[in-house]
Amino acid sequence: MSELVALSPREALGRALVDAGEADRDVVVVTADVGDATRARYFGERFPDRYFNVGISEQNMVGVATGLALAGYKPYAVAFSMFLMRAWEQIRNSPCRLGIPVRLVGTHSGFSDAYDGASHQSLEDLALMRVLPGMVVIAPSDSCETYEAVLQTVDSRAPVYIRVGRELHLPTSCTLGMKFEVGKGYVVRDGGDVAIISTGIMLHFALEAGRILEERGIDALVAHFPTVQPLDTVLVERIARRTGAIVTVEEHSVRGGLGSAIAETLSQAYPVPMAIMGTKTLGKSAKSPMELLEYYGLTAENIAHRAEELVKTARR
Repeated sequence: MSELVALSPREALGRALVDAGEADRDVVVVTADVGDATRARYFGERFPDRYFNVGISEQNMVGVATGLALAGYKPYAVAFSMFLMRAWEQIRNSPCRLGIPVRLVGTHSGFSDAYDGASHQSLEDLALMRVLPGMVVIAPSDSCETYEAVLQTVDSRAPVYIRVGRELHLPTSCTLGMKFEVGKGYVVRDGGDVAIISTGIMLHFALEAGRILEERGIDALVAHFPTVQPLDTVLVERIARRTGAIVTVEEHSVRGGLGSAIAETLSQAYPVPMAIMGTKTLGKSAKSPMELLEYYGLTAENIAHRAEELVKTARR
């Protein structure tokens, strides 16, 4: 997997689709006229008879992918995350309501398409997909997890949504040697004073925050949940009992995403003080994704500061 470190998430996606197609002749790819930007075109170049471009028509793309799945194929429907959300009704009524394993891949998610402004920044997609019963929702942290998420969902019996970024690649899981598994969360740094739980690219910043807190005498546990649904609830409760305070961090709205999923779990199992960090507004134009992460306070320093505040509150 070391060769994946240098790849951006969308490059890893393109490679994974090709490798999945090589291993299984039933794998097909459908895209909404964004094959080049998403790197789905790599699959089309290798398997032109199994590659379908339906044009700028995400709702139709979901319908075509559903039909292909019903015919016995294993479709990956690839589009920009923000514009895939305009097909939410079709996703609800076809793959989800009927339990058909269509694999939806939303690229350019979160702030990764900073340059095109708020209209292209998908900050609500985890909530929209997580609310659908039976939908598997995955937010990889980097190229390695993106690659594995594709290969591990080829034989999924449930509909899947995989959230992929654009160019920002932070090879955290690659360098940590983590072994991605759908449905599992991971403790990547042990601690007992507070837990920082991330999904997607925020793992990198969560680990940096853990190191900052260590310098301040606070023992922070850092956990990573690339699968938002189904949530690894056993690990969530174990972390809550271990630390007694939790900060969640996501490149997404504070409503309906990872933080909400964890709060829903703990409110019924083992309530502890929580802080949910994410966005509270729509996005905006910027020179880079990093500029937006800083603007919205999703930096290692801000995460550490919020965790430190929570520790003080929990100790009162």
